[in-house]
Amino acid sequence: MYILPKPQKMSATDEVFYLSYDDEIVIDDTCQTEAYTYACLLQADILEHTGFELDIRRGKKTRGGIWLVRDAKCGAQEYGLTVDEDGIVIRASSKEGMLYGVQTLRQIVLQQGAAVSHMTIEDYPEMEYRGLYYDVTRCRIPTLDYLKRLVDKLSYYKINQLQLYIEHTYMFQNLSEVWRDDTPLTAQDILELDAYCALRNIELVPSIATFGHLYKVLRTKSYRHLCEMEELCDQPFGFVDRMEHHTIDISNEESFEFVRSLIDEYMPLFRSDKFNICGDETMDLGKGKGKPLADEIGEEGMYIRHVKRLCEYLVQKGKTPMFWGDIICRFPEAVRQLPPQTICLNWGYDADVDDTNTEKLADVGARIYNCPGVSGWNQFVNRIGASYENIRRMCAYGHQYHVQGILNTDWGDFGHINHPDMGLVGMIYGACFSWNSKTPSFDEINKEISVVEYHDKCGGFVALIADISELWAYQWSNLTGYREQKEAAWSESRLADMDCSEKNLLEKKKQLLAYIAKLDGSRKDIMRPYVIAVDGMILLQETGKAFAVKEGNRQLAEAWEKWFYRYKKEWRRTSRESELYRVQELIFWTADRLRSL
Repeated sequence: MYILPKPQKMSATDEVFYLSYDDEIVIDDTCQTEAYTYACLLQADILEHTGFELDIRRGKKTRGGIWLVRDAKCGAQEYGLTVDEDGIVIRASSKEGMLYGVQTLRQIVLQQGAAVSHMTIEDYPEMEYRGLYYDVTRCRIPTLDYLKRLVDKLSYYKINQLQLYIEHTYMFQNLSEVWRDDTPLTAQDILELDAYCALRNIELVPSIATFGHLYKVLRTKSYRHLCEMEELCDQPFGFVDRMEHHTIDISNEESFEFVRSLIDEYMPLFRSDKFNICGDETMDLGKGKGKPLADEIGEEGMYIRHVKRLCEYLVQKGKTPMFWGDIICRFPEAVRQLPPQTICLNWGYDADVDDTNTEKLADVGARIYNCPGVSGWNQFVNRIGASYENIRRMCAYGHQYHVQGILNTDWGDFGHINHPDMGLVGMIYGACFSWNSKTPSFDEINKEISVVEYHDKCGGFVALIADISELWAYQWSNLTGYREQKEAAWSESRLADMDCSEKNLLEKKKQLLAYIAKLDGSRKDIMRPYVIAVDGMILLQETGKAFAVKEGNRQLAEAWEKWFYRYKKEWRRTSRESELYRVQELIFWTADRLRSL
């Protein structure tokens, strides 16, 4: 039996307690009112996995069944779970601990049904904050229904914080010029999601770009004058260009007033006491309109002045500021100029990331979240091996340097082309490694995730998908680079690489189709996005070969268009239209190019 995250202490025997159809879930009088919501989650899972619909009541347990009881001896997020001949007891002093105990029991019932082993669990997280950061800006905005399902999943694995990355995909009242061609999140969406998160003990933290990465805002007629390098605003759209430019001109006081207005409008929608101003990758800072100021106080001085002003403003509003740490890691002592409650989000996404930046920030006394990533950006299928190693390391450094939290990231660079469910494996890695510093091996945890998340009794699903991302030679980034004239067509010398990739991907597709029979009926639908993704990767290999030899291929062009019809259908199952048209433009350009060679 597997429990994710792995409990701190657990012992079990061969004896069994048998749940009966007439047992009850009893909420002790001492429990908080939220316990009823958690009991309903448990009731639904017991019905699904045993066929028994246990009644819920409040009071004292008189026999068998399940008892939720308050125990003042438990810590803030701690719970205890006991199964013996008298039934099942979950103890906690807080609503958070009670929910975590219920989530553990749900995983047990999934695997053992009504015959539950006698056991004792004492469990608590080693990291106070365990979060997910989800990009809802680069082309894909999930539907509210999907975001709620994501929240359910986060809660199931005991994650307690969620942030949505916003550049232009929220319907700010005075920015219709920015979101008019999008399908943005609304104030009601955020309010509803915030309330839904609260019921599952997840803090929804506001996060908006306030410095770099203001691509659409700074290309509008109304606000382009606030762009550090305004001459770039007339360049055609490019996935690469979107990532590299469009920093706001902080030498202009109007820029600060503009950013402050965004914060003031967005902040009241959240019950969180935190606010993330981002502030990462300010690549154009001091290189355009701000150069005179950069000559006077330096780019580092410009950076810290703007971040400090925003952080101090948030503190005045009673909020704890958060910001990305990539720039300040170049001069970490500047952290001391910020309000002491400020949290530095220390990101690093490479598989071999070291502890240099964590150590730098810890040495200057910064409050830190370490931020790894699920390695899904620029991928049709997430790089599972890379994400495991990256998340394992960043969580280990977090435990070593006593950071306050882990904020695992799911970015959408180059169009968020991967299906959102493909980030689940990496998300679970982050949940597990932040909760418990004892890290399972790659093969071990992949088997556990296969069983618990994908209801795969064979335990091989994650192993099956783990190497897909390593099988393509010609990749999405090569196609975008070629179209945007950042990269030449591949040479004929790479034809053998693409042939080999195509062969391997075709074999992987057969393995995926054969594995469908091994998945529980409720999880078979996950296979469809993977097969669609693999087909897209196969088409890329064929396209790379056609571009390399400069040979047109009408049939391949048609194959892209037919594939994209299915891809769009899959996109719309989980996501709004948003900037799907950006992906479509690249696919259709590819088809037209194949016809014209």
